[in-house]
Amino acid sequence: MSTTSPELRRVVTGSLVGTALEWYDFFIYGTAAALVFDKLFFPEAEPAVGTLIAFATFGVAFLFRPVGGFFFGRLGDRIGRRSTLIITTLVMGIGTGLIGLLPTYDSIGILAPILLVLLRICQGLGAGAEFGGAATLLAEHAPPERRGFYASFAQTGVQIGLVLGTVAFLFVGLLPDDQLESWGWRIPFLFSFLMIFVTMYVRLRVTESPVFREMERNRTVVRTPILDAVKRYPRSFLVGIGAHICDTAIVYIFASWTVSYVVDELGKPRWVPLTGVILMGLVVIVCQPIYGALSDRIGRKPLNLFSVIFTALFAVPYFLLLDTGVPALIWLALCIAGGIGFAPMIAVQPAFYAELFGAGVRYTGFAASREIGAAIAGFSPLIAAYLLQRGDGEPWLVAAWIAGTAVVSLIAFLAAREARTMDIRAVHPDQDDLVGAKPDRSR
Repeated sequence: MSTTSPELRRVVTGSLVGTALEWYDFFIYGTAAALVFDKLFFPEAEPAVGTLIAFATFGVAFLFRPVGGFFFGRLGDRIGRRSTLIITTLVMGIGTGLIGLLPTYDSIGILAPILLVLLRICQGLGAGAEFGGAATLLAEHAPPERRGFYASFAQTGVQIGLVLGTVAFLFVGLLPDDQLESWGWRIPFLFSFLMIFVTMYVRLRVTESPVFREMERNRTVVRTPILDAVKRYPRSFLVGIGAHICDTAIVYIFASWTVSYVVDELGKPRWVPLTGVILMGLVVIVCQPIYGALSDRIGRKPLNLFSVIFTALFAVPYFLLLDTGVPALIWLALCIAGGIGFAPMIAVQPAFYAELFGAGVRYTGFAASREIGAAIAGFSPLIAAYLLQRGDGEPWLVAAWIAGTAVVSLIAFLAAREARTMDIRAVHPDQDDLVGAKPDRSR
């Protein structure tokens, strides 16, 4: 069972492009919530309250990401990784495009925010299975000794989606406020309709995972992947939940809430934080394959531990740099936080999660455990906005929140086993013998 170089390139391209375009859809909502949704869908609330409500609707998707993880993860373990990713592409793309067609509160009243929340739920369902599926597909195609490197491209796609979404709002953000709020904000969402076709074209050219094909041939496809994932891998499931707390919390603080903070609290123009988020995304994109390759040499665990410890220590310096109000220092804060703190843990995340579970329940266990963690930490922008108010506009409670999420993930990473040498083809590998196992080089 082997994946040839042309096949592997198609899988990498398919995962990279597909994940980038799907997470573009997910991220643009956060930027819109920070900039305009409070005025368009919650205009009767006080400005600060409107911002809180807008970030609350942003967080709603995270409540449904575990639902998407369980439902589509089960499909991925029953009918295949590739087929399930085609479905999630349609769910995410159509839901995002329809947001761009929504009437605002001034047109249809309370129905507008209700429809907004329903479409945000669709985004959550699609996102709940997207990353787990793309990362599983990559990990199962990759050569065992380079699994961390190749699987890291799933996360690189996520960061490309972040950059694309921020660039889209950087351009429409140059419009006068009245034009941005009347029609300009719709453009990034409507662009999603076009991207559905691009994503479908790329993903239809990708072959199914050789690991899943082998399970089909051997008739070892698991009938109840949800039950088996929880019963056979309780420790891995809990580790998967805790491991995703910190990176979920900080990425949306950096990429969404910081935009609101710099504009509303520091009085800077929109282009300052948006440019910083783009620079951060580019730094992370460059670092991803480097950290992924490093994890193939030293393991996933050392990089995960370093990442969360640095994130906790950098929480206060991050805000000290932001509060200078100097654009270059704001950009430096975002680049350091992203490139040194955030990037290592997310670069190794695809391989790390794929190695937590056996092949029979990998998609379900990966997606469901990770997205429960996302649901717990997904309201981070809302929490940050609330803590800023409680701190009378000072960000130190937000810094404490960042450090606290890092501690939670630190505990999870300390409890995790190093599993880079596991046989990823095994339907249910021996979880007690992952450390020190001989590398799987048989493909």
